[in-house]
Amino acid sequence: MSIAFLLTTLIVVISPGTGVIYTLAAGLSRGWRASLVAALGCTLGILPHIAAAMLGLAAVLHTSPMAFAMLKYAGVGYLLYLAWGALRQSGSLRVERVADRRSNARVIRDAILINILNPKLAVFFMAFLPQFLVAGDPHPMLRMAGLSAVFMATTFVVFALYGGFASVMRDQVMARPRVLAWMRRIFASAFTALAVKLAFASR
Repeated sequence: MSIAFLLTTLIVVISPGTGVIYTLAAGLSRGWRASLVAALGCTLGILPHIAAAMLGLAAVLHTSPMAFAMLKYAGVGYLLYLAWGALRQSGSLRVERVADRRSNARVIRDAILINILNPKLAVFFMAFLPQFLVAGDPHPMLRMAGLSAVFMATTFVVFALYGGFASVMRDQVMARPRVLAWMRRIFASAFTALAVKLAFASR
């Protein structure tokens, strides 16, 4: 495992994106358990894209404007749905003092869908993983699987740390209704901005 791969992976994972924002929102609204569930969901959500990259299916999204656009606009719609839910305090980001299993199921569902419905991830992994293959490797698929496992493990750990930090701040936020209201607006604005960014994304 090269140092270059580990450093690049860490930079990519740490960079704020849809998954990070959602994990932070889950931690602030529902606590540490929900933040871990969100981190797990976001990690699982990249698995289909990694599999697509390894099997060559990501090339379909890269070469087919229709397939890319269909998945992209489904992702845009879902991000706008999350933005509306955050603003109206409904759905998986509704603030609750004690989150039940059903609410945690919503969190992991939304976290998985956020990444599954982002076609840029499939194209990213298609371009990213092959760069770290060794020329002449007799088992390139096995090496890609190993690289993917490290990437997913790093994603979960970093997202869990983000969510843990957010959950520590949760009690202070919940004790201040005005701050809570602004928090909902900020997350709604963030999801809307990410939806707009995805809408203008190209292959």
